Amino acid sequence: MSWQELYQQKRMTAEQAVSHIKSGDRVVVAHATGEPSALINAMVKNADAYRNVEIVHMVAMGKGEYCLPEYAENFRHNSLFLGASTRDAIAKGRGDFTPVYFSQIPDLLREELHPNVALLHLSPPDEHGYCSYGVSVDYTKPAAEIADLRIAQINPNMPRTLGDSFIHVSELDCIVEVDDPIIELGQAKIGETECAIGEHCASLIQDGDCLQLGIGAIPDAVLLFLKEKKDLGIHSEMFSDGVVELVEAGVITNRCKTLHKGQCVVTFLMGSKRLYDYVNNNPSVAMYPVDYVNNPAVIAKNDNLVSINSCIQVDLMGQVVSDSIGPRQFSGVGGQVDFVRGANLSRGGKSIMAMPSSLVKKDGTRVSKIAVQIDSGAAVTTSRYDVNYIVTEFGVAKLKGKTLRDRAKALIEIAHPDFREELMEEYHRRFGV
Repeated sequence: MSWQELYQQKRMTAEQAVSHIKSGDRVVVAHATGEPSALINAMVKNADAYRNVEIVHMVAMGKGEYCLPEYAENFRHNSLFLGASTRDAIAKGRGDFTPVYFSQIPDLLREELHPNVALLHLSPPDEHGYCSYGVSVDYTKPAAEIADLRIAQINPNMPRTLGDSFIHVSELDCIVEVDDPIIELGQAKIGETECAIGEHCASLIQDGDCLQLGIGAIPDAVLLFLKEKKDLGIHSEMFSDGVVELVEAGVITNRCKTLHKGQCVVTFLMGSKRLYDYVNNNPSVAMYPVDYVNNPAVIAKNDNLVSINSCIQVDLMGQVVSDSIGPRQFSGVGGQVDFVRGANLSRGGKSIMAMPSSLVKKDGTRVSKIAVQIDSGAAVTTSRYDVNYIVTEFGVAKLKGKTLRDRAKALIEIAHPDFREELMEEYHRRFGV
């Protein structure tokens, strides 16, 4: 039977496809902007047919309706990275959070959480019957290789990304055709603080460096200050529209990379239609599963790898909190530690943690993000043994190789001026200086 005949044989509606899911099943959902919304909506619409279906998902970009209180008996969310639509469910006990490095999620699925079902979002098949995972290869491809049942949402708007990014029609069990726009990431608001942080981070980047960038206003601000650099490269868990601008400006060429020369290497994508059009069928962008892209040993094969990530809080010892606020889970570790460790192993590499020096709370009070000690109940994301540079709008503190006393002094120098006296009092008390 030809792949075209197989394709037609497996076509069905979203409601028919999700009817194959049984109560008690563990369902892995494609990540972030690759979320198969039509399949999720069909499950929610038919929620009464399910009991205790576990939905394993990282960064839900859609409405996350399966997390609502009225579906508590039907679905239970197992989050690998919290987002706005899932935070409340975890905080109120309708869902769970599993701590795991992004690079280790495929192993988690293979060894601990064998999925019954994988919900995929794919490009249409090419002339050979191969569909691309598009904007979400990461753990999505490994999940499909492990799952007992593969339900695919096929969308002509999903870009055909290259690299290790394909699955054949013969490997799919159910096919649901849709024609929906791919979820887009809104433009982050970049203010004076973010610009100052971005400029400080950019000062640590040299011509020919290979970059890993996180998500949000600070990584986007860094890109604004790289327009005079030459021959930068990308090996990152993700990138967004700002990278496209620098490619088109001739700043990012990937010529100096020591691994995958000439290519941006990435595991998922989040951005606008402009980004999705750029990566479509583009051989200069290579997408691979996350256990390859985020493997610290692979990252380290890139000389001069500079990782830039944001964080929530840093204490005077250099301990970094990035995924919790006190005991409340806020997000997840993602690939931060993967890239910090990879950058530290890279020849000429640097890892940078960037954040505003302070935060104005809802009641109008300002608190320092460089703290005497981390908030009670908070989890350390990146240990003081791994930290290299900390950046705020007030400057750069290099912690690598420094004593605890010198670390504290360097951090106080980049703290918000309103809190430096208080921090210095603790410095004197702690170190007897």
